Amino acid sequence: MSELEDILKRYWGYGTFRPLQKEIITSVLAGNDTLALLPTGGGKSICFQVPALAKEGLCIVISPLIALMKDQVENLKKRDIPAMAIYSGMSKADVIRTLKNATSDYHKFLYVSPERLETSLFNEYLPAMNVSLIAVDESHCISQWGYDFRPSYLRIAELRKELPNVPVIALTASATEEVQQDICTRLEFHSSKIFKQSFERPNLSYSVFKVDSKLNKLVDIVKKVPGTSIVYCKSRKRTTEIMQLLKMHGISTENYHAGLTAEERNKRQKDWIDNKVRSIVCTNAFGMGIDKPDVRLVVHVDPPDCLENYYQEAGRAGRDGKKAYAVLLYDERDIEELLEQHSIRYPSFEQIKNVYNALANYLQAPIHSGEGQSFPFKFEDFVRNFKLNTSEALYSLKALESDGWIDFNERNFTPSSLVFTTSRKASMIFTDGIRNMNCCSLLC
Repeated sequence: MSELEDILKRYWGYGTFRPLQKEIITSVLAGNDTLALLPTGGGKSICFQVPALAKEGLCIVISPLIALMKDQVENLKKRDIPAMAIYSGMSKADVIRTLKNATSDYHKFLYVSPERLETSLFNEYLPAMNVSLIAVDESHCISQWGYDFRPSYLRIAELRKELPNVPVIALTASATEEVQQDICTRLEFHSSKIFKQSFERPNLSYSVFKVDSKLNKLVDIVKKVPGTSIVYCKSRKRTTEIMQLLKMHGISTENYHAGLTAEERNKRQKDWIDNKVRSIVCTNAFGMGIDKPDVRLVVHVDPPDCLENYYQEAGRAGRDGKKAYAVLLYDERDIEELLEQHSIRYPSFEQIKNVYNALANYLQAPIHSGEGQSFPFKFEDFVRNFKLNTSEALYSLKALESDGWIDFNERNFTPSSLVFTTSRKASMIFTDGIRNMNCCSLLC
């Protein structure tokens, strides 16, 4: 048994690697910058965790979600692998303690968000860390061609300048050819290797039903498919309604969304993982980083806003390789909403300007000011106070972020914060040039 198989057996209990895993690991150990495209449930984490254990030093893992970081750190600790994470909500003392630990030779993994890379504290301790590998999870987020672009991912290239001889492994479950090339370019890959595994899941049955009553069909499906299930909805209110419906039909169910307290979310998630609850009804806040291989059914009672999200969420069924089902329910109204999605996701320049002005008023920050400052920001209050359309406001903020005017972080369970990144001079040019600009020039 080789060293790599020995590590796999010792920590994960597997005798052999899945297809392409060993080739990806070997590429990383050879010092190549490596892009790994593996389907949801295809064992992406093994591809950076095994080589990190085979090398001396620390692996920095850049991950987009707090829940994902916490889950992976907990799983590593259960296997007696020293791992840590830094995320928003930690006290400054805890952050400093974690960074100090990262400079020792004991810990093997440090999970951080991309936003953390530019903080003065992180950069103060970085030179003392013996970094041997950088892993970029959900790497499609770095591409403006990707479905989930996050400007903060662009900062990873700056980390490479501080660690010029450290190889990078980028991982994703979905990326077009254009996105793949963008990932390699933006991460400044040198001797790059790209590995792609077929995204076909032979054990996963996909079904789509046009129905008059989604709820009746849902109950019928959940009753017919034994085992644990996930039901995805588009709103928090809807999760409650469907949970109550399933309970009425004798199906043990809980709901899950970002509006619950951390204690409630953790308990409901654990009860579902431990099979104390059969079905979890949730928004897309649930699922990232959840390691439950025996999910037999994933139902979408509302279509996701893009195909990539559907693939990610449906792919949480059947990770144990046994037969599982992914079902999508829709009606005429869903088709109408999807056809309207383009105008909602890409607001006009005038709409964006209105949201920007409302934002300045909400934060009590004069227009042309605020560069480098952070503000506590409650999106629900903002929308309510200025009587804004929720989707229009959200996508306008995303457009402002994408073009570098603000940093807007809404991807965790702590209150969102917002940072102006544009100087007074540039902001005045932006305002004065409104008549000469259009929607495309701002969004591109």
